[in-house]
Amino acid sequence: MDLHHYITAYVIDTDTIIFGPAYSGRETVYSNASLLIQNVTQKDTGSYTIQIIKRGDRTEAVTGRFTLYLETPKPFISSSNLHPRENVETVILSCDPDTQDVSYLWWINGQSLPISRKLQLSKTNRTLVIFGVTKDTAGPYECEMKNPVSSSRSDPVTLNLLPELPKPYITSNNFNPMENKNVVALTCEPKTQNYTYVWWVNGQSLPVSPRLKQPGKNRFLILPNVSRNDTGPYQCEIRDRVGGMRSDPITLDVLYGPDFPRIFPSFTYYHSGENLYLSCFADSNPPAEYTWTINGKFLQSGQVLSIPQITTTHSGSYGCCVRNSVTGRERSTFKTIKVSAPSGKGHIPGLNPI
Repeated sequence: MDLHHYITAYVIDTDTIIFGPAYSGRETVYSNASLLIQNVTQKDTGSYTIQIIKRGDRTEAVTGRFTLYLETPKPFISSSNLHPRENVETVILSCDPDTQDVSYLWWINGQSLPISRKLQLSKTNRTLVIFGVTKDTAGPYECEMKNPVSSSRSDPVTLNLLPELPKPYITSNNFNPMENKNVVALTCEPKTQNYTYVWWVNGQSLPVSPRLKQPGKNRFLILPNVSRNDTGPYQCEIRDRVGGMRSDPITLDVLYGPDFPRIFPSFTYYHSGENLYLSCFADSNPPAEYTWTINGKFLQSGQVLSIPQITTTHSGSYGCCVRNSVTGRERSTFKTIKVSAPSGKGHIPGLNPI
């Protein structure tokens, strides 16, 4: 016998009561070997042993056992999540309170649990794991506590399934807007209830800006006077309290330019016999068409102008003209080139003649 669980003893010869380590003050032992336990609690549940020892020429012991059971309390079901995402989330149900010396039973739709890979019980049956909750496994659930003298069943609990989020997509009134001319309206589809909308640009949440408008609970994104910096990519996200679903990215092909062209290099003085090499660049979408002129007369097309062994006749005003056929915009810039007559001395391009 484990002495740590020793409660009390009665010695008949001396009418003496002895208290053990497990005595709580609620136990009374009588001369007829009966034991009274007052104010019984759940912790008193268990197996009790009585030993009767007769002393004489030899000691004789008789052992008897009985088990004390209490009426089971009414259980209740606690859940890790009462609003799981359908076909996505796993839910853990527990039958509370944790009670000794009882067995646990589970019911779904008033029937005992079916054998299913989506339903898994713990070793004690007190915990039920539901994998990827569906309409068929949403309940209602009941749990039951049972011992040899009583049983009690919980109130039913039904899981409120959240539908799977649809994958959103973005529509636009214009995927090829013209800079500083068009207004772009992006719409996050489909239109849904009880969800919030969030916009992303370049992988970052949309910055707060008085220029950007988001009416209709953020379902729309308005870009007034769109610029080349508004290219994107853009994504929209549908959210509920559990999570979100993001669209594929879309990019705006903003049409702009051409800006004023720039001619390289910056040299203006050349010596006869040198090679003239000029290039022109202007920001434009789509890329601009380039033409070169000298003193207002057409020279050639292309971004680069190359004239070998120039002479004084090549002095003049060189123009780079750029045109965007889509925006219809044209820009020009001019550079004066002076070619000196041969002097018989070496000359470094770009330096003033001696």
